[in-house]
Amino acid sequence: MQGIDAEPVTRWLVENIPGAAAPFTFDLIAGGRSNLTFRVADANGERYVLRRPPLGHVLATAHDMAREHRIISAVGSTGVPVPPCLGLCTDEAVNGAPFYVMGFVDGVVLDGVERAALLPVALRGTAGNDLADVLADLHAVDIDAVGLGDLAKREGYVERQVKRWSMQWEQSKTRELPAIDEVARRLREHQPAQQAVSIAHGDYRFGNVLVDVSSGRVTSVLDWELCTLGDPLADVGYLGVYWFDSAASNFRANDPTPAGGFPAYNDIVERYARRTGLDLSQIDYYVAFGCWRLAVISEGVYARYLKGAMGRQDDVDVSSYKSATDALAERALDALRRL
Repeated sequence: MQGIDAEPVTRWLVENIPGAAAPFTFDLIAGGRSNLTFRVADANGERYVLRRPPLGHVLATAHDMAREHRIISAVGSTGVPVPPCLGLCTDEAVNGAPFYVMGFVDGVVLDGVERAALLPVALRGTAGNDLADVLADLHAVDIDAVGLGDLAKREGYVERQVKRWSMQWEQSKTRELPAIDEVARRLREHQPAQQAVSIAHGDYRFGNVLVDVSSGRVTSVLDWELCTLGDPLADVGYLGVYWFDSAASNFRANDPTPAGGFPAYNDIVERYARRTGLDLSQIDYYVAFGCWRLAVISEGVYARYLKGAMGRQDDVDVSSYKSATDALAERALDALRRL
């Protein structure tokens, strides 16, 4: 199993995870350019999850296992549903890279229309509302009380992000795209005042949570590698990037809401506003920011494919990344025009 050195990892699990019994089986749940996630089963049928950086990665700051473990452990002390953290290994001699182990949580990742079919239509409203409520609860966490007050800078989140992703665009763009530059200009000129400082997940959507398909409830929030401190409305706006509003240009393959039965995005925004007391009248700014950031990311992936840095392309439609950049830039402009 690539990414798992079975013998030393087995020893570490037995010595550091209470009750874990050898032998273990390891199955890759999620891989690729992001952190690798493995399902681990022990001799007694107990299940765990092991997370480690992607293979070949050398910059620990970009895939910091200790940081991710710290965040999940802190959030786990609140009412926000996350997997229980069981152990952290920073000794690279064990598995070639740091890793951490969590308890296994049952649930389904609704990362597309096909997966949405696993959730009864009658429960899709519940799932959408619970997704909003869990996000509101995350943003209500007292960052100092849970020990995350020094995780990152507290103010100027969007300003810093716009600067960062503008620089990323200049470094990765494969062509001139006036819409990207226009969105960046408008984001700088019309930035709303930051109303609060919260734990900002950075990639909050159905594709990064587990849902109990028998109840429609969120059982766990996953993938915390982009988490920082910042403007909570950035998470709400990003959720809108992955919420279908019947426009063909708004369809994303890893979004379950085109299946129907889910609340409208405006209803999600209103629910979140009622729960938090925050002013969401400028939410389209944050939707635009989310679309624009994702457009820059998509262009970066496209550029790396063109340069051959992503390996063989036989089974990848590389042009889809280019078209996604174009479409997301136009969605960002449309959102800004609604302000």
